[in-house]
Amino acid sequence: MIALAFLAACLLVAGGIVLAAMIARQPDTFRIARSAVIEAPPERVFAFLNNFHEWTHWSPWEHRDPNLKRTYEGPASGPGAAYHWVGNKNVGEGRMTIVESKAGESVTIKLEFMKPFAATNEARFTLTPVPQGTQLEWAMTGENSVMGKVFGLIMNMDKMVGGDFETGLTNLNAAAKGGA
Repeated sequence: MIALAFLAACLLVAGGIVLAAMIARQPDTFRIARSAVIEAPPERVFAFLNNFHEWTHWSPWEHRDPNLKRTYEGPASGPGAAYHWVGNKNVGEGRMTIVESKAGESVTIKLEFMKPFAATNEARFTLTPVPQGTQLEWAMTGENSVMGKVFGLIMNMDKMVGGDFETGLTNLNAAAKGGA
């Protein structure tokens, strides 16, 4: 009986060591990115990105909570413009602040999540003119915390968040083409 308990304890410790090693091998940073051609000129696409009031037309998270509370601060658009949201479990709570914008070229956002987990990341939109309109890349980068590494063992964050980016790019294309 003691030998069986000892064996079980050894297996548990070995399993813990293997799990810790798997967590430690996860990358310290992450980057999730998607791109698409938006059938509108860069200036029009930029207007939807550089003003948080316009995000209601295309953001994949805007309609996941019909009671979403939004607060806007700072200028209407460009650096310093901020957007705070509080919603249900599908959208959580967070804040976005535009830290840099170059007309028709890029928008960089400091993205702070408060709920369901705390994290600070960077979102960057890069616009490139193409014959069909605008090649738009939407990327999010950040540090992979221990909890992020553990979560990464269970869920494919690139697929999960990347799917939302794909939906957002599709919505943005429709909004930019439709004159919303």
